[in-house]
Amino acid sequence: MANLRGRFLKGVSLAVLFGLGTVSAAQADYFERINTYPVYKTLPAGADKATETVAEIIYASKDGRTLAFTDSPGDAIVFVNAANPLNIQPKARVALGGEPTSVAVGEAAAYAGVNTSEDYVNASGHLAVIALADMGITATCDAKGQPDSVAVSPDGKFVAIAIENERDEDLNDGVIPQMPAGHLAIFDLDENGVPTNCDAVRIVDLTGLADVASTDPEPEFVSINSRNQAVVTLQENNHLAIVDLASGDVVASFSAGAASAENIPVKKARMSDASGSTVDVRREPDAVAWIDDERFVTANEGDYEGGSRGFTIWNTKGDVLFDSGNQMEHLGMAHGHYPAKRAHKKGTEPEGVAVGEFGGETLIFVNSERGNFVAVYKDTGAEPEFVQFLPTHVGPEGLLAIPGRDLFVVANEVDSAEDGVRSHLSLYQFGADAPAYPSITSATDPEKNAPIGWGALSALAADPTDANKLYAVSDSFYDDARIYTLDIASKPAQITSYVTVTGFDQAKLDLEGISVAKDGGFWLASEGRLDRELQHLLLKVAADGAVEEQITLPQSLIDQSKRFSFEGVAEFEMNGQTLVAVAVQREWKDDPKGHTKIAIYNPADKSWGFVHYPLDAPKSAAGGWVGLSEIVSLGNGQFAILERDNKGGEDAAIKQITVVSLDGVTPAAHGEELPVLEKRFAMDILPAMSKGKGWVMDKPEGLAITADGRLILVTDNDGVDDAPGETQLIDLGPATRLN
Repeated sequence: MANLRGRFLKGVSLAVLFGLGTVSAAQADYFERINTYPVYKTLPAGADKATETVAEIIYASKDGRTLAFTDSPGDAIVFVNAANPLNIQPKARVALGGEPTSVAVGEAAAYAGVNTSEDYVNASGHLAVIALADMGITATCDAKGQPDSVAVSPDGKFVAIAIENERDEDLNDGVIPQMPAGHLAIFDLDENGVPTNCDAVRIVDLTGLADVASTDPEPEFVSINSRNQAVVTLQENNHLAIVDLASGDVVASFSAGAASAENIPVKKARMSDASGSTVDVRREPDAVAWIDDERFVTANEGDYEGGSRGFTIWNTKGDVLFDSGNQMEHLGMAHGHYPAKRAHKKGTEPEGVAVGEFGGETLIFVNSERGNFVAVYKDTGAEPEFVQFLPTHVGPEGLLAIPGRDLFVVANEVDSAEDGVRSHLSLYQFGADAPAYPSITSATDPEKNAPIGWGALSALAADPTDANKLYAVSDSFYDDARIYTLDIASKPAQITSYVTVTGFDQAKLDLEGISVAKDGGFWLASEGRLDRELQHLLLKVAADGAVEEQITLPQSLIDQSKRFSFEGVAEFEMNGQTLVAVAVQREWKDDPKGHTKIAIYNPADKSWGFVHYPLDAPKSAAGGWVGLSEIVSLGNGQFAILERDNKGGEDAAIKQITVVSLDGVTPAAHGEELPVLEKRFAMDILPAMSKGKGWVMDKPEGLAITADGRLILVTDNDGVDDAPGETQLIDLGPATRLN
């Protein structure tokens, strides 16, 4: 296995690969996200904003100023004006009378694959030709099956369509062969981009090629080089074919083979740990893109029996020139983007690839559909060189390089207004001096020879003596509760180590607060959820993570509790006593409307007292609720409170820090009338959270003041589960800004 690892990472140090040191491509420019454009903005006037809209496959006009993408739920190709990439405007929605599966754009027309199949047996579909001049459909050409990927040749002479005729996953456990077989469809174009064989598509028979289900080829993706050769992935068949478009001949055909990946998450558990390896797993490639006329790259997403979790560079003879092995997995782990719920399946699931020349270098872009990121590599002619990690939104699907305008675009397809996740386009501009993301990466765990996996950071605490050291905890998304140590002297900050919390009396913890205890170790707040038999707990924990004391609330108060509970903890000194404050996120049954509690624990006599905190009313047009996420001691009985709504993106309205004081306030026992704190607005953190031009995260969760007085904020990425996966560690400046 050592030789296997050496082959995968030859010439690439882990420090360079994961941004933990000086990147050897430091002379090169980088991409910076400049815009995030929600697809719902392309809906007609008066349409419900919550209508499901999707951006999946995306293409650009020759001048790069118009973008076209498929909106499957809307049965439409959507065109937007990107002449000013900072201010995208809707241009047209072209109804297709069926489901668009792909789109490509030529000089004068866009070409859309449209699926009109009644079922898996009666497969049908066509090519819709859309004139760019007036966005009218000028031709509808029968493709003799259910289209998937569409490509137009660089010289504008051919359109090739991968006719998948996809399988029924509920039939025979989804195992192929399942008829009808797929094929490659070729349309010949005249000088005006009009198909000359609209009524007589040329069919390339792909049966008999693959070792897997050779009678049932299921072409997935197609890409065309300058020689008018189309490389076609047959994903389920684990096969690749190269077709000469002029003759329709298959000029090369070879198995996609298998690949292995060492030291990656493979267990069916919610953890981002290097728990094992995969050996000789079928690649089952999805997207493919030519690097030049002799080489191409595949994203090995896998389907029903494969998925090698990486990407591969091939030549036209079928030789593997490079395989990424565990690199995509380790990138996800190091950057907090690992989709832990998918570890036992296909991990980060690379699905899309794109190639473009920027700054005189050929760059390769590979997306992780489940990890919500794009890895950027520089082509060297041999082993590609990792350059940059780009965060996306949920479900990156289509990748589009527009070198002529120094732009790179990602179409993110997941859309659910109910869950606060909206499909959108992410736009990145080439030319930045340094990467703006990530703000946190992790060091290599020497015992596992892989990055420390992390995510869902739900609270922060500062080391009282070391200005460059922070502590963070992860919440209940993961099976194990952990305390991470961060070194913020480096850029990005680095998770250098962690301890696992052990010795508690319930199934798991839901850590939402951490504070350094002056007598050693930590105070932790575990939110709790009684309907899942998780208590609301204040924990005293040793430095090694061992629980020393578990403290519960009075039973009379537990009886009033709701789901949204402990969200922050802070040890503080007042009147000669060491006390612990715990913030409760939202109002419970016994609270006045719009008020929540801050609980004060006295370790000396093990007593509880309580005060009320007045919450702001929701201000978002989308409604929602407002609650607390963190509490930090400012000394002298004063606290900084992190107050937020539960909205993201353009709906986010309240992300703020307030200041309250216990000076002159006596906390009351539960059952007594509680005093109400006076709060003072101190800082709006929405501008800082919006600076990265991405989807505004709904969860700023951690706040800390370093030993030298800097105010540091961190967002919770929800473990990349129906969430972008992006973590922001933001230096908000000196804590004196709160005065």
